[in-house]
Amino acid sequence: MQTILIVEDEKRVADLLKAGLEENGYQTMVAYDGAMGLRLFQTYSFHLVISDIILPKMDGFELCKEIRKQNEKIPILMLTALGSTDDKLDGFDAGADDYMTKPFDFRELTARVKVLLKRNKEIVADVPEQIEYADLTINLNLREVKRQGKAIKLSPKEYNLLLYMVENAEKVISRVEIAEKVWNTHFDTGTNFIDVYINYLRKKIDKEFDVKLIHTKPGIGFILTDKL
Repeated sequence: MQTILIVEDEKRVADLLKAGLEENGYQTMVAYDGAMGLRLFQTYSFHLVISDIILPKMDGFELCKEIRKQNEKIPILMLTALGSTDDKLDGFDAGADDYMTKPFDFRELTARVKVLLKRNKEIVADVPEQIEYADLTINLNLREVKRQGKAIKLSPKEYNLLLYMVENAEKVISRVEIAEKVWNTHFDTGTNFIDVYINYLRKKIDKEFDVKLIHTKPGIGFILTDKL
């Protein structure tokens, strides 16, 4: 049975999550502040973490960063009343895999939980140590990115976005596809966080190099290519 850590200081919401998830066949443990959530994570084994952002003692962003220091792969779903683009960017930068705003539809939450858990179990055998495109190299074991031998530091979400674009080089990728494949969520046309991350990547991957790799196709999406 898969175990989920719930970190939520509002008891009513915590009880709702606990009851609903257990009805769907999951085991749960509940922490009512960030520090307690981190202690539980360090003590027990979990398959997924659901965390609020505004928490006593340690906020959800800091908790997410601490969890990521210890486990890069465990799925983290942030559930919060903070729904602006900047809030989502902060959550993804901290290492979150998905983001839902309150109030939420429990059926959608359980669907996202299933997607995150399924993705975490899908380990492909014989994964190459690194992949290359043009003068860009990604070491998959070390999660290191280099261009022309120069190391480029990326946040977890920037890395995942770049990796997906390199894996789909020469192909136009829509915002909807990026949202579903990189963020495991539905694209919200009211926010521009995907464009923000594309701009982050451009500054790090292209700015100091003559040949630009990341290009925008107006009205369609983005493409990684050295042929434009």
